[in-house]
Amino acid sequence: MTSETAIADLQSEAQLPADNAPANDPHALTIDNVERVLDELRPYLMADGGNVEIVEIDGPIVKVRLQGACGSCPSSTMTLKMGIERKLREAIPEVNEVVQVL
Repeated sequence: MTSETAIADLQSEAQLPADNAPANDPHALTIDNVERVLDELRPYLMADGGNVEIVEIDGPIVKVRLQGACGSCPSSTMTLKMGIERKLREAIPEVNEVVQVL
């Protein structure tokens, strides 16, 4: 399954946030908004030979998969928590946690 197919599948299953914020609200927890934030971080991950993809949004928890060098890097937990999670929580207050799935 390609990333585009996975994103399309997630988008079709995505629901409006609990507060029923409009889909174009940049602070709503939606696949598009999470992708937008991740797109800001990707150049830094790619510079080190890695990437990140959304696996699932489960309530306020965003599940991601670190790819390439990031998937096996000893600092991946720090990248996930201090980089990706922090940035997502700043941009989308509804995000409570970001977890890595393998």
